Amino acid sequence: MTSQSQGIQQLLHAEKRAKDKLEEAKKRKGKRLKQAKEEAIAEIDHYRLHREKEFRHKQSNIMGSQGNLSTKIDEQTVAKIQDITNSYHKHMDSMTKQLLNMVYDLQPNIHPNYRSSV
Repeated sequence: MTSQSQGIQQLLHAEKRAKDKLEEAKKRKGKRLKQAKEEAIAEIDHYRLHREKEFRHKQSNIMGSQGNLSTKIDEQTVAKIQDITNSYHKHMDSMTKQLLNMVYDLQPNIHPNYRSSV
């Protein structure tokens, strides 16, 4: 019986060691998962920062070119207004004379569709 109880004791002891090894393996697995998660988060953050930097760079290039466009459009508008003003001053006298001549030299005529009742 003692050999039997010794065998049972050895089995219980082996079972306890196996259980301890399983717990230790689970702890190592949890640590590895946690470490892998932290590394993945760090890699994601690095990638996100890189992409945001590229986005800001492209955005500044586009916005800068839009700023140049608005400056160019403003210059063109000022030039066009100046041309129109010059044309106005150049042709103002002749157009005024022409309009006044049309008003002063009015020749009354009967309209061709008018039918007299007499």
